[in-house]
Amino acid sequence: MRKLEKLQIIKNVSSSWFALGTNVLVGFFLWPFILHRLGEDAAGIWVLVFSITGYYGLFDLGIRSSVIRYVSKAKATDDRESASRLINTSLFSYSCIGMFTFLITVAVSLHVDRFHSIRPDFQYTARWLLLMVGGAVSLGFPLGVSGGVLEGLQRFDVQNLTSIATTALRAVLIMVVLQRGYGLLMVAFITVALPLLSSIVRSVIAARMLPVSLGFRYVDPATFREMASYGGTTLIVIIAARLRFRSDSIIIGAFLSTAAITYFNIGARIVDYAGEMVENLAQVFMPMSSHSDAQGNLDRLRKIFVGGNRFCAFTIFPICAILLILGKSVIEAWVGARYIDRSYPVLVILLLSTTTMLAQAASPRVLFGMSKHRTWAMVALAEGVVNIVLSMILVRPYGIVGDAIGTAAPLAVTTLCFLPWHLCRHLKIRMRTYLREAYLLPLVVCMPLVAVLLLMKRWFVPRNYLQLAAHLAAAGAVYGLALLWTFASKRAMRIGNLQSPEATLARPAGSGAAIESYTQEI
Repeated sequence: MRKLEKLQIIKNVSSSWFALGTNVLVGFFLWPFILHRLGEDAAGIWVLVFSITGYYGLFDLGIRSSVIRYVSKAKATDDRESASRLINTSLFSYSCIGMFTFLITVAVSLHVDRFHSIRPDFQYTARWLLLMVGGAVSLGFPLGVSGGVLEGLQRFDVQNLTSIATTALRAVLIMVVLQRGYGLLMVAFITVALPLLSSIVRSVIAARMLPVSLGFRYVDPATFREMASYGGTTLIVIIAARLRFRSDSIIIGAFLSTAAITYFNIGARIVDYAGEMVENLAQVFMPMSSHSDAQGNLDRLRKIFVGGNRFCAFTIFPICAILLILGKSVIEAWVGARYIDRSYPVLVILLLSTTTMLAQAASPRVLFGMSKHRTWAMVALAEGVVNIVLSMILVRPYGIVGDAIGTAAPLAVTTLCFLPWHLCRHLKIRMRTYLREAYLLPLVVCMPLVAVLLLMKRWFVPRNYLQLAAHLAAAGAVYGLALLWTFASKRAMRIGNLQSPEATLARPAGSGAAIESYTQEI
């Protein structure tokens, strides 16, 4: 049994990384193709509509996280009756939410001309695009239950493989229809239809893996209350995330133009791709923290907190350095030189603040694992509100750069002033000790990469993918050797004394022990 569990973990992790790589690569190379074929205004409308419908995620009410938790529990106890109540209640709740969001979509689409940034000749397209995307999102609520079931069953591989197939097919079909002269609505139809098809396939697979009875008699108000109680804090986190990271396009669309959304999105999207890599890595620290907290092992929680953020820093610091030094070249090679002047400042502003967050990506996971995340959720929500207000104040006088500052400033304050202090207080670690142990080594290891990039840039400035690849290959080789040295010398896994009133952490944490502990927790 243990062997099968470890094999499943390997499948889950490897498929997650493969799905992430596929999504990033397809998005990175497909977006310039869409942009140049459709134009800046159409691309801006695309981003605006998806930003508006992205707020429908607030209506999730934390139900999906409840499905994952209670399906996993029902599987462990072989409680089919509980699973039936859970799935039927979720399907009914999501169906009601889906109908409600579709009504909102219809109402908003009738007033799409209120966005003065949308040119009159694009208003018809924008209205139908909003109806199409909003309708798909509405259907996605009940169909999405299958995804929660698969995650609760620890079958991330099924979820990831269907996602990979959908992403690849979407890229091919979009390129074909654009080459044949079709427009924005056809691209949108492909984009929203394939995920719905994928959800239907997942529903069939999930029904076979966890066969349950379906019917209104299994819809249970008590089960809904239990799910809502568990998902309450999760809902706060969802709201905060939408306000913090998904409001910029709407604000820019309301005060500036759809073309301005495109310029902003170029810089923001590059930062998003970098963030996805770190967030994918950080996922493993939540179950590890939960297991250690259940055992009352404060010593190991400190290791996860410090060591997890150190590995996040190992990932984001070189990415940040590369984008700061070669960001203009990346934009030129990706979408063209004419976007550099307006998009690069956005990239720099968002990158610096986002790096402070991603270098601590393990911290919120540790809080969730300890069930101490409510305060952090409320702080993130307050940050999101300040983000909205500040962005609206700054976007008129300073354009998309002002909006970027409105997003970056509150994020930097919460991640630099609150989050590390909050964790150190909970885990009884001195702040300076945490900063030294988590970030000094990643900074030192990153220095040779910075030196190589600056020297190569003096030699020649990359203008295309081939020249950019030469710079990245040299920098990657140097950083790889530096990382190899840290692991070979065991410095990467070694954590010094973490002074606290209760305990002192002195023993190195070995990678084999960490992997073994993680597999045991799963």
